[in-house]
Amino acid sequence: MSATMAAGTGVASGKSTDMAAAGDGETFVTFSVAEQRFGVPVSRVQDILMPERIAPVPLAPTAVRGSINLRGRIVTVIDVRTRLGLAAGAAADKAMGVTVEHRGEFYTLLVDRIGDIVQLPPQLWEDRPSTLDAAWRDVTSGVFRLDEGLMVVLEVDRLLDLA
Repeated sequence: MSATMAAGTGVASGKSTDMAAAGDGETFVTFSVAEQRFGVPVSRVQDILMPERIAPVPLAPTAVRGSINLRGRIVTVIDVRTRLGLAAGAAADKAMGVTVEHRGEFYTLLVDRIGDIVQLPPQLWEDRPSTLDAAWRDVTSGVFRLDEGLMVVLEVDRLLDLA
């Protein structure tokens, strides 16, 4: 994964909002699912990996793809495509994982492709657009407008609330 600062991200000018950010902005790990760019705060990310063997979990919610062994810990794998209501896509053997911590447990978010680490200035932040699908609105905190399109910021705690 390559580190990229705001100057190298093709950032477009945007509106100023009330987003609280320290210093030059907030840093995100980016990834793609169904050609849509997403980001999660780098502070939430524990690991980036390519899951080799995902063991199915009987009677689990549909978004739970299974579990993996990550350095001796059992980690639940969440299929982000399924969680967001998207059609099946990338082959499981090509999917990547973003491991995050939630309520003291590790979860790996299964995504199509890992992007960069980007630092984005708060003036590019916007609230969730009213046109954003209702299922997505529930698990996002907002968007950043970039030259290459919107980067949707996922709210990890809400994304992992599968109840």
